[in-house]
Amino acid sequence: MAQHVMPGEIGEHMQVVGSDGQPVGTVDRLDGNRIKLTRDGNGQHHYLPRDAVASVASGKVMLSMTAAEAKTQWQG
Repeated sequence: MAQHVMPGEIGEHMQVVGSDGQPVGTVDRLDGNRIKLTRDGNGQHHYLPRDAVASVASGKVMLSMTAAEAKTQWQG
């Protein structure tokens, strides 16, 4: 289960990585209980639930799932 991460710990332009260390995206901003990622190569924003965050350290947001799992669950 993910640790409780305070909203203020997640900042703009932080790298988001899966539990496998693979990149998922970059934080654009928080949008309620979701993390809005910057636009991808197709110009699309994606969202991840904030409760998918396991920890925040060294300027990175670490998810409680792999990058591949996150990409199947994100919302466009």
